[in-house]
Parts: sequence; structure tokens; C-alpha cells
Amino acid sequence: MLTLIPSWFIRYKFFNSLFLGLSVGAIFTLYVPLQPSVYSLGGVMLALGTLLVARLYHTILNAKWFFIISLGVEIILLLAMCYFLIDPYTYHTALLLYIGYQMTFVFGNYLLRVETLLLEKDTLLTQVDTAKQLGYLLGMGVSYLSYKILTHFDISDNQTQVYDLHFLLIAIEIIVIGLIFKSFQRIVSD
Repeated sequence: MLTLIPSWFIRYKFFNSLFLGLSVGAIFTLYVPLQPSVYSLGGVMLALGTLLVARLYHTILNAKWFFIISLGVEIILLLAMCYFLIDPYTYHTALLLYIGYQMTFVFGNYLLRVETLLLEKDTLLTQVDTAKQLGYLLGMGVSYLSYKILTHFDISDNQTQVYDLHFLLIAIEIIVIGLIFKSFQRIVSD
């Protein structure tokens, strides 16, 4: 049986949101090759996937599945970013990135629900939400500064800037995955 360790989980949520803040501006450049119809189809698949996950709540609303799904979401993101570094700005890569992100979004509602159930106390929820917002704000700020610094060094092409930012994103994603492992502890039952 697994239990959530709030002090580590709060750190995980900070870095997870830091990643989100850093990456949010890059999406517009990454998805350029995609046609608008892909977004419509992706939205339909997202809604169906989210519906399926909701139907599984009776099985997955616990710490074990929360760990497995959280880890799976982060590994999908890491693999997608590594693939992007190998084959950037092709239609195939943009489509894989979009599918990867949509797969992670399918679990958005689930992750929030289970997080609330496992943390139980309003003080812990306040700390987690505060850490999320601080991480997101810092990520957006660092993203802005990164783009400005790259522009200062005559790297003004959007695609090059986003590609370079992915090295920082991958480093943060590795930290996020490490923090997921620290956020859960196995309990030996008698």
C-alpha cells in the first residue's frame, strides 16, 4: 500500500507547475504544422478519454493508482520532449506531441480529485495550490527571461528559441519524476 508524503508532494507540484509555466508559450510554436481539424478531433478524443477515466474512479481513486498515473503522465511528457529534440518541427513530431499532451490532459480531472481526497486537510490543499501558482508564475517569468536572453544573443527565431528551451524543460521534467518517487511511501501492513 502507498501513502502520500505531503512535504514531498508539495515540492513535486511546485516543479510540475514550473514546467507548465515554462512550456505554455512553446506550444504555439510546436503545433504550427498541425491543421485546425486536428484540434477538433483531439478535443473529441480528450472528452471521450476523460469520460472513460471518470468511469474508472471506483478503481483508481487511491494512492497506488495516483502514483502510477502521475508517473505515466510525466514519462509521456519526457519521451515526447526527447523525441522533439531528435526530430523537431515536422508534422509527425507535432502530431505526436499533441497526442502526448492530450493523453496527459485526459487525467487532469482525475489527478485533481485524487489529490484532494488524499491530502484531506484544507491547510495541505492551500499549500499545494500555493506551490502550484508560485511554480507557474516562476515558470512563466523564467520562460519570458529565457526568450529575451536568447534574443539578446541574436537567437530570435521562434523555433530555435523553443528548441533551446527544451533542454531546460527536460531537466525540470527529470526533477519532477524524481519528486514523484519521493512523494509516495510504501506502507507495510501488519
